[in-house]
Order: sequence, then structure tokens, then C-alpha cells
Amino acid sequence: MSELTIVERLRPGREIVGMSAILLPFTEAGGVDWDGFEAHVQRTLDAGLAPAVNMDTGYVQIIDLDTRRRVLELTGARCAGRRFVAGAFVADSPGNDFDADGYRAAASEIVESGGTPVVFPSWGLHDVSESKWVEAQAALGAEVGEFVGFELGNMFVPNGRIVSLDAYRQLMAVPQCIGAKHSSLSRQLEWARLAARDAQRPDFAVFTGNDLAIDMVMWGSDYLLGLSTFAPDAFALRDRYWRDSDPAFYELNDLLQELGSFAFRAPVPGYRHDAAMFLQARGWIEHDGILAGAVRRPESDRAVLVDLAARVELAVASDTTW
Repeated sequence: MSELTIVERLRPGREIVGMSAILLPFTEAGGVDWDGFEAHVQRTLDAGLAPAVNMDTGYVQIIDLDTRRRVLELTGARCAGRRFVAGAFVADSPGNDFDADGYRAAASEIVESGGTPVVFPSWGLHDVSESKWVEAQAALGAEVGEFVGFELGNMFVPNGRIVSLDAYRQLMAVPQCIGAKHSSLSRQLEWARLAARDAQRPDFAVFTGNDLAIDMVMWGSDYLLGLSTFAPDAFALRDRYWRDSDPAFYELNDLLQELGSFAFRAPVPGYRHDAAMFLQARGWIEHDGILAGAVRRPESDRAVLVDLAARVELAVASDTTW
């Protein structure tokens, strides 16, 4: 990190860029709740956040290609020129070579739908050297244009990867890479990336994926979070409080962090079921179904989530600064 102290590195009054990973909801019968999905994309847009689809929150690594394409089609139509991002996913297995053609095809579909690709981890990207990791993404950017990089810890997916700071600096040197999501759940690693960004490329966005430290926005991170899908309205309000130097930021952030600390406990992928229960408690989806085989939370989570949902809604309804 730079010689500035953590306190000196705070960035009050900053406009935060928020991207929210959209939960893919399911019906009681086990099918995708497409009406619930579209409504939540619209709700996210209305809050002022950019939808992020076909991410881990949307089960991208376990849904089939037709479902991923349907998600992309509906999101593109719903956004109608407004910004959204989507995971460029390639299904592979341990030991497979990096599939450049697969990434090019996935990213091209996103661009054609009006979105910006997020280079989702794969075994092929996991196993190459760091220099090849950077080269592969530079080559992709040269062909498809702007993209968002992605460091993902293996507490989320087994083929996730957090690279060295040197490799991160090399990624920032790729002109088509407009930012990178960092999901190590480590403040120290993210602070180091922010310092490197400020020194090397101030326009590069560090999108925090740390659902256990959502206050990283105070130090200059933007965000691409799964947690924000629980309450895009509350996240947008919190962000506005920070921009306006309103001390109400802190209490609302604390409430949202309480939700994040509960939902993103181990096993971390269970947060998707908590998200479904939370959205159901808010009346935003009809059922709390999740994809067959995904991690489920115990029924005892429900009472906690119902309480948190009520408190979040009260915080949003109590705002008088509009």
C-alpha cells in the first residue's frame, strides 16, 4: 500500500458505482421464475444500480446454456440501452485447457445483447500461469472490446482464483479492461489493489465483492455484490448518503452489513437461498425456491431474515432526503 494511512485514504463525498448481481429465482415446482426475475431486474434499474446477470448469484456455473441465454435476452430487452454486465462463462473441468473460443463466443453474445462481459472464472483460467491469465484476457478485450475482470476466491467456487498484485497491475494495463471485481473477502488485498489503482490508472474500477465488508466503498471501491440483490433500494440509498456526506450512511451500512454477515456465513453459496427467503419476505418473489442441488439454509434462517427485511424496509421508508 501507499504511505497514506487507512484514515487518510478515505474518500468521502464520492459517487459510488453500484452493480448488483441478480438472483435467479425459482418456482415451487423447480422451474425458473421468469416473471420474478424480470421484475427484479427492473427493480434494480429503478434503484439506479446496474444489473449483473449470469453471475454466481444467478447460478451461472450450474444452469444450462439455454437458461443463460434466456437470462441475457430478457435482461438486454429490459435494460434497453441502460448499462448491465453479465458473466462470460465457459463450462469446463479440472485439467481442461483454456478455451479462448468459448470465452470469445460467450463475451460476444453479451456485447450483442447490449451488456459488458465479466470474465467469469473457469478451470482453464485457473490453471494457467499469471502471465497467461493476463494475456488471455488482453486477447479477449482486443476482440470484443470493454470487459470487467474477475478475481473470485475458492470459497465461492472451486476454480476461483486470486492473483498476485503484480498480475493485477498487468490487468490494469489492458485498455479494454474497465475494472475488476475482487472477491477474496480480504480487506488487506483490496486496499492494496486500490492503492495500485490510484497510482497506475485512476479510472479503473475496483468492484468490491466483499459481502463481509461492504464499507470498502469508503476507501474508493465501487461494488459488484450478491448482497445488494437482497435490497437494491437500500443500497442505492446508502450510496446516496455517502455521496452527500450524510451520517445516515453509517447506520444503514451497519444494517446491511448485519444482513451480509448472516447470509454469507459458511457455506458461503447458501447465501442464494437466504436471498430467496429475504425477497419472498419482502413480497418481491412468490416462492423461495432455489436451483436443484444448490446449497440450502436451515428453516431457522427464515425468522432472522423476516426481521431483517422488516428493518431494511423501515430504513428505506423512513428516509426523508429525497
